[in-house]
Amino acid sequence: MQLTKNRNIAGALAMASCSLVGQPAQAAAPAGLLDDWKVDAAILYYGEQSRVQAVEAIGNAQKAFGDTSVLDIKLVADSLTGASASGAVPQGESQTFTRPSGNGQYVVAAAETPLDDTFHDTRVQGSLNWTETLSPDWKANGGLYGSKEFDYMSMGLNGGIERSFNKDNTSLSLSGSYTYDQVDPVGGRPVAFSAMALRQDFDSDAAYRAAFDKTRIDSSDNKQTLDLMLGVTQVLNSRWLVQANYSLSSVSGYLTDPYKMLSQVDGTGTTQSYRYEHRPDSRLKQSFYLLAKGALDSGVVDFSYRFSSDDWDLQSHTLDSHYRYYFSGNVYGQLHLRYYQQQAANFYRPFLVVTEALPDYASADYRIGDMTGYTLGLKFGQRLAGGNEMSFRLEYYQQNPENNGTELFGQLNNYDLFPTVKAVVAQFGYSF
Repeated sequence: MQLTKNRNIAGALAMASCSLVGQPAQAAAPAGLLDDWKVDAAILYYGEQSRVQAVEAIGNAQKAFGDTSVLDIKLVADSLTGASASGAVPQGESQTFTRPSGNGQYVVAAAETPLDDTFHDTRVQGSLNWTETLSPDWKANGGLYGSKEFDYMSMGLNGGIERSFNKDNTSLSLSGSYTYDQVDPVGGRPVAFSAMALRQDFDSDAAYRAAFDKTRIDSSDNKQTLDLMLGVTQVLNSRWLVQANYSLSSVSGYLTDPYKMLSQVDGTGTTQSYRYEHRPDSRLKQSFYLLAKGALDSGVVDFSYRFSSDDWDLQSHTLDSHYRYYFSGNVYGQLHLRYYQQQAANFYRPFLVVTEALPDYASADYRIGDMTGYTLGLKFGQRLAGGNEMSFRLEYYQQNPENNGTELFGQLNNYDLFPTVKAVVAQFGYSF
């Protein structure tokens, strides 16, 4: 999980995939349950140490119509506050930055990682998905997705189809989604690599405002995402199944983070200016996912591996595993282990140097740099009277950004340019 402003959500595609995979279990439910709504609700807290804090409320309602049709409705509301890394490097003296709106400044103490304390947003998201069993061998689904933040809006469509073979022991699925996002940053979109205007450098408010306006583009922009996924699921025996997916994602449009910057330093490592980042306007990403899931005498275990790469040269490997142990017929505990390793994008730079020409693209956002990460989590659940279920999940997550081979010099050697990010995730869920 990489939670900052979680905007690149492939929710539509994920819902299509999950619905297709989950459909056989739904079809096997007792007939008396098919006429009722099934509701899952959860509240989630995510907190980074001295950084971003998030609270998210999630509600999912499912309604079966006969034994061939299922409607899924999902609503999410979250609030994010705190400070996020701006991309600038720490220095031996305090640093002053202009807020994204241009109205006001914030100061970062000497030797501290520059964090933008203006980070705050509220998001509301909703999705609707319909699954239809067309015949004993064919299933299909389709849905709508939308979310709104103060400076961001996203709308999407998704659909998928599944074909079963070999007495339902083998299934092939094809799903896809299209998402249209509109970006309207606070203060306008920064001009690529323009230098941040600082109030102390000007004699009057009018002169400062004129300089700030020159670094901004007033109009909003957009990006479009097309996702496709081909999957196969194979039942090996009465206890084990495997699943393999291949995904292709094409994104075009405004992909720059308007709130990120890079420090431009001299030969002593001292910052001379702050320049707004610039990323390519297209991205082609592909990934391969393999899952093995098995039923044990007293629980369930799964192991998965995902490899992802794109034309930004950003590559990642993810190992993930869950082991659920049933203490009794109504109480279970679950262990979650995850390891993540990422290779930096080809335009990732921790900083710029004044004696070097500006590149075509550059970003100091650690989320696209070299890093490793791991998650350790526990979950406990209990079935209650009437078929209801209550669960609680607690996880520890740590990101370890790394130097991508950039030579450090001068005072940059005195500070941690790649600080560790630690976070705690807590979630309470109730199903009825």
